[in-house]
Amino acid sequence: MKPIFEPIDLDKWERRKYFDYFYHKIKTKYNLTKNIDITRLIEVKEEKGIKIYPTLLYLITRAVNRNKEFRISFNSEGVLGIWNYVNPAYTIFHDDDKTFSDVWSEYSENFAVFYANILTDMETYKDVKEIKARPDQPANFCLISSLPWLSFDGFGQDTFTESSLLFPFIRFGKYFEQDGRILLPLAVFINHAVADGYHTCKLINDIQYLSDHAEEWLTI
Repeated sequence: MKPIFEPIDLDKWERRKYFDYFYHKIKTKYNLTKNIDITRLIEVKEEKGIKIYPTLLYLITRAVNRNKEFRISFNSEGVLGIWNYVNPAYTIFHDDDKTFSDVWSEYSENFAVFYANILTDMETYKDVKEIKARPDQPANFCLISSLPWLSFDGFGQDTFTESSLLFPFIRFGKYFEQDGRILLPLAVFINHAVADGYHTCKLINDIQYLSDHAEEWLTI
C-alpha cells in the first residue's frame, strides 16, 4: 500500500479551534487505561496456532487505522495533514541483556500478510542492539509497546521536552483471567490537540469490537 499524506484545509477543519487551543495555548496530553476482553481473540488464536504478539499488534494497528484522528501528523515541511494509514512501530525485547529495540513493519489490512511481515522483521532484527533496530522508519507510524510481565491497572506517561508528535502511543500488559474472561490491560497516550475523549473511547471500543469478532479477520 502506498502512503499518502493529505494536507488538512485548516479553514474547513472542524477541529482547528480545538487543535490551536490544546497544541499552542494549553498543551495537553492524556492517558486512558482500559481492560480489553480478548477471550474470543484468544480462542481463535489458539485454533489457528499462531503467536499472540503479532496478533495484538494487528488488532491495535487496524483499530488505529479506522480512526483518522490517530493518523494526523506534521510532514517534513511542517504541514499538518492526515495519512491514509499508519504502520506499527513496536518494541522487541532482548532477553540476554534485558534491553529493547524498536522495529517497524509495513501494515496490511490482510492479517496473513501483516502477520508474515511482523515475523520476518522480528527475526531479521532480533539481534540488533540499537534503540532503533530497523532503519528508515517511515513518517506514518503508530507507537506500540508491550509490558508482558505485569497486568497493570493504570499507566502514566510524560516527556520532559516539548514534542510535535501527534500519533498515539499505545501500551498493553500481561493478559489475565477474571470471572471466566481473559482481559488485556491497555493504555493509550493521546495528544489532546487531535483527539478528545470521544475519539479515544471510539478507538478503544473499536479494539474491543475487533477482538470480539476475531473470527472475521483472523485468517491465515
